[in-house]
Amino acid sequence: MKDYGQQQKVIPPQNNMKIILPKNSRFTWTAHARDKMEYYRLSPSRVLRVFHHPKRVEEGIAPNTVACMQPATPKHTSEIWLMYQKNKKTSQITIITAWRYPARSPVGHEIPIPEEIRKELGF
Repeated sequence: MKDYGQQQKVIPPQNNMKIILPKNSRFTWTAHARDKMEYYRLSPSRVLRVFHHPKRVEEGIAPNTVACMQPATPKHTSEIWLMYQKNKKTSQITIITAWRYPARSPVGHEIPIPEEIRKELGF
């Protein structure tokens, strides 16, 4: 008899994704946004897709910011959130942070920003 045994899955480390941000005169990215995109495995194109085609737009938790959301996929219940700020003089957009929320957030309530992000942003 042959012993087939069980093969182990090799799972790569979660934080080995390095983000290369596009150099665009319209968008600027904070280091915090880049770090959170690496943590939640979000590409710059995915974050920009949330910006261009949000399903929901709400007032951000920080002053003069906007938060927008798009469902991650129709099949799963997670959401991808983005918080940005527009510069009125130059019309430049600063991406402040992006995160993945693991459930459906209630409409019209305070935006579900994870506690660790609130601490890092100082809110």
